[in-house]
Amino acid sequence: MHTVIAERVDSQRPRILRLYNLYRVILGFGLTLLTSAALREGVLSVSDANVYAKASWIYLFINVLIALSLHRGRRDLHMFVLAVLDIGLLGVIFYAAGGIGSGFGNLLIIPVAIGNVLLHGRIGLLLPALASLVLIYLTFFLSLTHPYSGQSYLQAGVLGAIYFAVAMFVQRVSRRLYLSEVLAREQAASLASMEQLNQLIIQRMRTGILVVADDHRIVTRNEACTQMLGGELSSGAKLEHASPELEQRLRQWQRNPSVRGTAFHSHSGGTELMANFKPLGETSKGSILIFLDDNTQVAQQAQQLKLASLGRLTASIAHEIRNPLGAISHAAQLLNESDLLSRQDLRLTEIIQQHSQRMNRVIETVLELSRRRPSEPQLVDLALWTSGFLQDFRAAHPLTDSIDCEIEKEGILTRIDPNQLTQVVSNLCQNALRYSGEPGSERTIYLRLYLHPDTQLPILEIIDRGPGVPSEHVGHIFEPFYTTENSGTGLGLYISRELCESNQARLECDSAQPRGCCMRITFAHPKRLV
Repeated sequence: MHTVIAERVDSQRPRILRLYNLYRVILGFGLTLLTSAALREGVLSVSDANVYAKASWIYLFINVLIALSLHRGRRDLHMFVLAVLDIGLLGVIFYAAGGIGSGFGNLLIIPVAIGNVLLHGRIGLLLPALASLVLIYLTFFLSLTHPYSGQSYLQAGVLGAIYFAVAMFVQRVSRRLYLSEVLAREQAASLASMEQLNQLIIQRMRTGILVVADDHRIVTRNEACTQMLGGELSSGAKLEHASPELEQRLRQWQRNPSVRGTAFHSHSGGTELMANFKPLGETSKGSILIFLDDNTQVAQQAQQLKLASLGRLTASIAHEIRNPLGAISHAAQLLNESDLLSRQDLRLTEIIQQHSQRMNRVIETVLELSRRRPSEPQLVDLALWTSGFLQDFRAAHPLTDSIDCEIEKEGILTRIDPNQLTQVVSNLCQNALRYSGEPGSERTIYLRLYLHPDTQLPILEIIDRGPGVPSEHVGHIFEPFYTTENSGTGLGLYISRELCESNQARLECDSAQPRGCCMRITFAHPKRLV
């Protein structure tokens, strides 16, 4: 405890010393003025004018010298010597002024008090002891040399007791003040640390935080909000310029807070966002706190629940359907081997076998989907991964099937399961080849990897030169079991989208192409939480 107090005293010592030195210089000037008999007449009756004048001038000179040279002193020894010197010189002036009756004994209270502010512990109590001894000795000496000066030992004793009382009171008050200051500084440091921690947490949150003023000007935002809305969200900018869709939902909420807003896209190619609003303060015209949530994370959670339900369903399908389906297929094979069937009946058995095989493929695909392991996202360099995928693709396909690729730059990163990414892109490339022409003919597809200019999210596009997707089918191609081909299962694109959503990526179809179809994968930010 004493160490803490000493540290706080050391930090305040220069300021206290400046004030104390200023007081001593002013006191010195006052005492030297009284060396003039004309000014002293009627105010002070000295017993030895010569000693008083010398002591006053020495006191002033020493104080000015100390104020100019020792105002930076920090050691306790310096402070103790300074207080003792002050007590000694004031004691001489007390003697020359006539002793206890002059009232100059009260001047010793100040060095005793200041000394106990600057010093701590027992060393501070030496000062009132020295002041009391000086006072009593000089009173006794004056009573011997000036027997008719009216010296009072009672007044000297009372004044000495006052010295001790002041010293102990100042030490106690100083200790409390310093402890209060230490506590205040510790609390301020703790609050500053907590504020820094809160700022760090807010900046690292995946929920976008945006504060707007009552006039819809941006006050502050976190990093996630900047990534979601894209562009530069400078403080003081109008919200309608940064995100018109968010501005519209904010006005809807202000008109009717009970109505839940709909999801929106901050800009073309941006993620689907959901906004929630909370007023800051009790008045309706204060700042507004906006929470922005990425719906892809919600979709990922929903997709996990959907897969769990699908797993239970496919277990029942495997048990209840595959056995009868196997019996039907086996019976059709036996009928096909009979010599008694007509040509028309044989055609019917072939149809039974074809559709049995198709149903079996559907069941196998659904079972594979339900048994799919959870995604294991890792940091992937998409440019490097795409180069490796191209080599594997060209090695596994005939020369008539070609794939061209455009990579904007190296070092495009994301977090995704590379095995599931391979499954998705392979499926999309197979679809692109199928719609680009018949097997054996010249077929070319295009891959394009780049960063979105606003969100800086990685994007991979798979483009074919086929007939494209009719507008009436665009909204249904990702639905399970939806297909326009007799041989398809309608699960390829559905599984691809499910795999993307499990990695917080987004798969969409861009039919606004002059020719063919573009399947676009928008990947998650490489700093997203996994």
